[in-house]
Amino acid sequence: MASFTIHTDHLVYAVPDLAAAVERIAADWGVRPAIGGQHPNGTHNALLALGPHTYLEIIAPDPSQPEPRLGRNFGIDQRPGETRLVTWAAATSDLDATQAQALAQGYNAGDVMDGSRLRPDGVKIEWRSTRLVGWPPAGDGLVPFLIEWGASTPHPATTSPSGCTLVSLRAQHPEPMPIRSMLDALGLHMPVEVGREPALFALIDTPNGQKQLA
Repeated sequence: MASFTIHTDHLVYAVPDLAAAVERIAADWGVRPAIGGQHPNGTHNALLALGPHTYLEIIAPDPSQPEPRLGRNFGIDQRPGETRLVTWAAATSDLDATQAQALAQGYNAGDVMDGSRLRPDGVKIEWRSTRLVGWPPAGDGLVPFLIEWGASTPHPATTSPSGCTLVSLRAQHPEPMPIRSMLDALGLHMPVEVGREPALFALIDTPNGQKQLA
C-alpha cells in the first residue's frame, strides 16, 4: 500500500508572450493571473489558483534574460509562438517513495532535481521535482512530472488569485495504452482516449462560465 499521497498540482500552459496571455485570460475568465517570477533557464510565469491545492502556471520566454544555452523547459523553443497546454505536475508527499513505486512497476519517472525561484515580493519558494528528459519526453507530456514542495514553502495555490476551479483533465494520444500504464505506475488515473496527436484538455470553472484549455 502506498505510503504517500499524490494529486494534480499544476497545469503548465506555454504561451509566446506572458503579458498578452495574462490580459487575455483576465478578460475571458474574469480573474487576472498574478506574475509569479523568473526561472534561471530563460522563462517567467504567471499563476492562477484552480483549487486549494491546484493552480495554473502560464509560462513564456523571458525577453529580459539571455537565450539559455541548453534551451528552455517544456519544449518551448521547439514550437515557438504556440499557445498550448504542454504538460502537468503531480504533487506527492514523498517524492522518493513515489519514484520508487513507479520504477518497481516499470516506469522511470526521471531524475530528481532541486528547484527554486523568488516571488516578486522577495519570498523564496523551493521544491524538488523529477526532470522531463528531452522533448517530447516519455509520455509526450501527458504523464506528469512529480513535485514535492519545500516544508516551509507556501503552496502557490494559496497565494495566487482565486475564483477558478479545475473540473477535469483528460488526454488523447495515438497509442493510449502505454500512457495509461505510466499513469497507473504513479498511482494516477486520467482519461486517455485515442487521438491523432498527443494533447491535454482541461475544463475549468471560471466567473465567466466554463472554459477549456488545450
